[in-house]
Amino acid sequence: MSDSVPEPLAQEEPAEVEASYDPAAPAPLNVDRAPSGDADVDAQLGRLADTVHLATDGHVEVYEDVHRGLRDALTALDARPGPPAPPSTYDRRS
Repeated sequence: MSDSVPEPLAQEEPAEVEASYDPAAPAPLNVDRAPSGDADVDAQLGRLADTVHLATDGHVEVYEDVHRGLRDALTALDARPGPPAPPSTYDRRS
C-alpha cells in the first residue's frame, strides 16, 4: 500500500465560447422559398427577411405591412379585367 496521495487532476478551463455567438440573437431561418410567379407577391414575401435583423417587437410592423401588401395583391386579382362574358342566350323581347 502506498502512503502517497495522488495529485489532484488539473481542472480544464471551459472552452472559450466565440464572443460573437449569441444563441438568443436574431438568425436567418434559411428556409427555401419558391417563387410564386407574381412579382408583387414575391416582393412582399421577400420583405419577411427584414425581420431577421430586428428584435422580436419589431416583427409586428413588418408582418402587418406584408399582410397588407398580400391582401392588396389578392384584391388586384379581382379588379383585373377577365375575358369578355359570353353573349347571353336570354331573349329580352319575350
